[in-house]
Amino acid sequence: MSDILCEQRGDIALVTLNRPDKLNAVNQALRASLIDTLARLNRDSTVRAILLTGAGARAFCAGQDLEEAAHVDSARIPEWLDAQRAMYQAVRDLDKPCIAALNGVAAGAGFQIALCADWRVAAIDARIGQPEVKAGLASIVGSYLMTLHVGMTHNVQLSLSGDLIDARRAYEIGLVTELAEAASVLDAALERARQLARLPAHAIRLSKQRLRALTQAGFDAACAAGIEAQTQCYAHGEPQAAMRAFLNGKASTDSRA
Repeated sequence: MSDILCEQRGDIALVTLNRPDKLNAVNQALRASLIDTLARLNRDSTVRAILLTGAGARAFCAGQDLEEAAHVDSARIPEWLDAQRAMYQAVRDLDKPCIAALNGVAAGAGFQIALCADWRVAAIDARIGQPEVKAGLASIVGSYLMTLHVGMTHNVQLSLSGDLIDARRAYEIGLVTELAEAASVLDAALERARQLARLPAHAIRLSKQRLRALTQAGFDAACAAGIEAQTQCYAHGEPQAAMRAFLNGKASTDSRA
């Protein structure tokens, strides 16, 4: 089964993160496939807009796959986070409108993928946030991306608490562009994609290139700072302990099921 599904509906490409049993969590295979898929769609002249969503009804993307993250050692942090950076950059590099349909939880790396998109349409019951600190990781890239959308008060709240907020609150503070009922979130996102796809493509491309240029230096600096910070976190052992506790708790729950 492919970790990324891609379906073209007219001039809209629907890209689905496809690990529903893992809440579409990011692992190496999904990351690499998403990067390749987005690069291909960016070159395809028949595609005028790209819509990202998650498989199943529970999650857009619950973040980094903790089973993968738990086995990363300090020496591999730069390589691992460079791969994460490439995934976010693949979304940022799109010259066509990119809409994220948040059909469920969007947390951590999944939240950050959505923040790199141009438009976020969220189901009212979606839960959204930056829970890295709860996994023993510093909130670095996510906190930078939030500065592009919200002020310091909300950024600090989300980055330091690690709490998820509901989509309505995310909309009120500027993290979400539109709200929709859960049953119609994909339809609402497709309609927005069609509207954006009808706009002059050359003007969209140049506008997006300028917006990217305005934020690229900050994004690059955040990614570099993230490597340094997470290396320190792993050296102290906090992520490993937090992830082991989560995975052991999950295994105990699964064994009782």
